[in-house]
Amino acid sequence: MGEKSVRPSFGIKTTPAGVGYDEIVRVWREADEIPEIEHAWLYDHLLPRVGPDAGLDDPVHEGWTLLAALAAQTRRLRLGLLVTNNRIRRPAVLAKIAATVDVISGGRLDVGIGIGGLPGSDPRYGEMVVPEYEAYGIPLRPWAEAVADFTESCEIIRRLWTEDVFDFDGVHHRLRGARCNPKPVQHPHPPLLIAGSGRATLAIVAEHADIWNVIGPPLTSVDTLRRHNESLDAHCAARGRDPREITRSVQTIISYDDPARIRANLAALVDAGFTHIVLNLPSPYPPRVAHWAATELIAPTLEAAGLDPTAFA
Repeated sequence: MGEKSVRPSFGIKTTPAGVGYDEIVRVWREADEIPEIEHAWLYDHLLPRVGPDAGLDDPVHEGWTLLAALAAQTRRLRLGLLVTNNRIRRPAVLAKIAATVDVISGGRLDVGIGIGGLPGSDPRYGEMVVPEYEAYGIPLRPWAEAVADFTESCEIIRRLWTEDVFDFDGVHHRLRGARCNPKPVQHPHPPLLIAGSGRATLAIVAEHADIWNVIGPPLTSVDTLRRHNESLDAHCAARGRDPREITRSVQTIISYDDPARIRANLAALVDAGFTHIVLNLPSPYPPRVAHWAATELIAPTLEAAGLDPTAFA
């Protein structure tokens, strides 16, 4: 297994659709005071996406704008989007946005990014993005073209964070005098998290990612995740990269009514080598929901793994 032998870290995800800004701020501020919760996440959609019954008229907050506001109102949590859709923002603009958020947060940003859903790319996801793309004029380009675009994007983002000025001549992107000033606070750059489990995505993960994220239970079984993990190891080996350099991350939807089942899933994920675990909190958020997650889910999972739930750096 490629994962580093490290203590698992746990975070929360608050999907910013069908919920008010004040409620998200409440949960993030609470989580910021709880050492067991080490990171917090939003998503990147322009129309609401909270299950098949979500109405298109429900409110949804733009991810990067909201993330900047939350970065200014927290002091400890690492933060990011699971994940930025590469089809929505051009990479040079995204690199500039991310650098600013890293400055605002004092160097706490993890930059999550993915190819972006397409019809046919994933039957559970691809068809759901069509109304979003059509509403905002985003072209429904073929999957192979989106993959090639994403590969160039990863290179552009890293170079803007680490180089003073450069030109770029790609198939999908052409830059002249590209520069990003100020640079991110983190050196040499914020961690790049890439999400997805398809063959094309895993090849890009092996080339560019610091963190790899996948969707876990109940949508994807732990056995399936183990196979994806092994596939990523093979992609790394083919490129001469040590797979232990890539942190294995997973997000899982939790249930407030069945914490025992969630704890079992979390234990299985840790056993499978995933050491960066994101708890997707359904809204509406109960009072003290972050404390509940720490007490009912995170601490017992660490204890079951033989780790001290109070020992945080």
